[in-house]
Amino acid sequence: MERANIVVIGGGIVGLAIAAKVSESNGGVIVLEKNTKIGQEVSSHNSGVIHSGVHYPNGSLKARLSVSGNRMLYEICEKNGITHKRLGKLTVAIGEKEITEIERLKQQGEENGVEGLSILDGKEVRKMEPNVVVDQALYSPSSGIVEPDDLLNYFHAKAAANGASISLDTSVMELKKGKSSYEVRGMSGGTRFSFEAGSVINSAGLYSDRVASMVGLDVDRLGYRLHYCKGDYFRVYGNPPVKRLVYPVPRGPGLGIHLTPDASGSVKLGPNAYYVKDIDYRVSSTVEEFRKEATRYVPTLVNRQIQEDSSGIRPKLQGPDDPFRDFIIRDETDRGFPGFINLIGIESPGLTASPAIAQYVSELHSSTVE
Repeated sequence: MERANIVVIGGGIVGLAIAAKVSESNGGVIVLEKNTKIGQEVSSHNSGVIHSGVHYPNGSLKARLSVSGNRMLYEICEKNGITHKRLGKLTVAIGEKEITEIERLKQQGEENGVEGLSILDGKEVRKMEPNVVVDQALYSPSSGIVEPDDLLNYFHAKAAANGASISLDTSVMELKKGKSSYEVRGMSGGTRFSFEAGSVINSAGLYSDRVASMVGLDVDRLGYRLHYCKGDYFRVYGNPPVKRLVYPVPRGPGLGIHLTPDASGSVKLGPNAYYVKDIDYRVSSTVEEFRKEATRYVPTLVNRQIQEDSSGIRPKLQGPDDPFRDFIIRDETDRGFPGFINLIGIESPGLTASPAIAQYVSELHSSTVE
């Protein structure tokens, strides 16, 4: 039976970032991607925001990897000509309750290592963004945007240059632990395949809990079961109402309907957040839902043309009404699966954190195989 050294399941931004990193010091790296193109799901259905790291509890993987990933990502973009903009972000507050919350976010962000945070009053906000009418805002200068496809292609090219193989239209259907390896079975281009792998890195995004269960892990007992949380986007037509990222104070399972300029300056609204059972990328929300939410802090949107744009689905570990859940990035050796590394619940800030996640997983793998 043929044998690979390291198999990465999932060819999204995070999976390809991991492949690019581990292939720097390992041969025989193979990426298995079930779609006919790379990055067709979470990686291509998101805001493309480079997060600063203010939103995540101190000491969490989301906080640590977002803050370090932010710095790494800007460096990668600048060195490799990847489309990006360091726009800065305003998290806006109306009323005392929201002001208290942005003060808390500022403290949390500073504890996480986010630099340059400041709280602005309403007049200072209007000088920066004349259409934004609020009482105060938390300004994060290190937030920005990146073109996800450019980043995806960069990690793909880097992995390939390091000798990693990327196999598309390849679905893993069975994983079986052997004495010193894993047997990987599935379908590739309509043909069955089977080979052995020394190590398996599960970066299957929306399907990562299913992959974990294939090898024999009890995903419900371990808290690995994913919940699909959908978000829709709408686009504002005409002159851009803002030049920076503008976010409300977070409520519920998402970060709230925010305004995100893209590389051309055009502005998207969204995403919202609602739980679904199945993966379906049709937009289900209405224009008026989004207009009502966004005009609360950008009143001029009341008469603007807003049209349906796209949607995305987050692979959340946090179910409806659940408290915060962190990324799961875990070597499963202590559970009887040496060389098996799970990445589950890699939602936002996964894109921002991708180079830091790759470094983290590479270190986990090195410590496992030593």
